[in-house]
Amino acid sequence: MALVPAERTSPARMTADAAGRWSDLGKRAVSAAVLGPVALAAIWFGAGWFMLLVALGTAVLAWEWVHLCGARLRALPGLTVPLALLAAGLAAAAAAWLAALVLLGVGAAVAWAVARQPPPLPGERRPSAWLAAGVLYVGLAGVGLIWLRDAGDAGRANVLFVVLVVWASDIGAYLAGRMIGGPRLAPAISPNKTWSGSAGGLAAAIGAGLGVAAALTPGAAAAPAALIAAAIGLAAQGGDLLESSIKRRFAVKDSSRLIPGHGGLLDRADGLMAAVPVAAALSLALGQGAVLWR
Repeated sequence: MALVPAERTSPARMTADAAGRWSDLGKRAVSAAVLGPVALAAIWFGAGWFMLLVALGTAVLAWEWVHLCGARLRALPGLTVPLALLAAGLAAAAAAWLAALVLLGVGAAVAWAVARQPPPLPGERRPSAWLAAGVLYVGLAGVGLIWLRDAGDAGRANVLFVVLVVWASDIGAYLAGRMIGGPRLAPAISPNKTWSGSAGGLAAAIGAGLGVAAALTPGAAAAPAALIAAAIGLAAQGGDLLESSIKRRFAVKDSSRLIPGHGGLLDRADGLMAAVPVAAALSLALGQGAVLWR
């Protein structure tokens, strides 16, 4: 019985495959170099600037979500999403936290009810439950960010901690996944994500959390910072998978083409949008004004 030699991959093919894995690195680096300093400056220089950044981000997220659901932003039912987010955002800016949460719930219910009405155009797609879910998905993250930042120096420290841990998780997962590869994490949801990437992202999140805690609160115990960073990192990875499943549901690759190398803001902020409610709940349990890792 003749043996069939195994197919060999040529050096040229190996080089092309390696180049393909890193093809979006340049665009990602440029986008991060532009957007990262803007976000960090807004966090550092005060709650007013940060609220403006959150407002702009929420507006973009609302636009992407409404279009993802097949609706239009300037007409019903799509218009209900930005209006609900605006009302909840104004309440949060006034520190009316319970009112902000109630307005998000009411806004989601109104969006669902309006979207359930017969569409004016034959064949128009109106996923009413998804449109309503966007009010909570985007709104909880926006209100949570304002809550976290609205606590003076502790608020600045907490938001920096959350943002840098999420960024580190994303970068660590990207680098480890492409350098190591291996078994897929959730091939039915996102075929490009690997267990090695998940482990690399978690390790990077913990490392970033320890670094931020040491820089902002010298002498603080390392264990709480590591545990909180791990929880935030895992939440960020869950948010990434959730966004992948949502895009698969709507059969799109990216939520928009706004950010080169990343797609849309939903694609870029998915981990943060999942991590912020976790951090905000922890802040609520500890008492607003307390540093998350102490």
